[in-house]
Amino acid sequence: MMSESYEGQDDREAKKALAKVYREMQREQQVKSMLRQLLDPDAYERIMNISVSNHDLYMQLSNLIVQLAQSNQVSGKITDAQLISLLNRLTYKPEPKIEFKHK
Repeated sequence: MMSESYEGQDDREAKKALAKVYREMQREQQVKSMLRQLLDPDAYERIMNISVSNHDLYMQLSNLIVQLAQSNQVSGKITDAQLISLLNRLTYKPEPKIEFKHK
């Protein structure tokens, strides 16, 4: 009798997890659809390559592109050069300064 309640609980947790994965997949498909509309083919190919190699960077970049589109800061399709510029803005890290103090 006790094992039945655990099995029921496991089923509910599994269904919740499955529903969450399904929602994430739907959101990912929506983002890809938007990106396909907003980017030219070369830029879209580049961002898909980024999604394979660095998913966190891909998420940051795709969110930035969607935000730019929603705030009407994008006119026409984003080119590969423009995408590289956005990518550089996200990944820019200033060179550390090294100072030598002589006695």
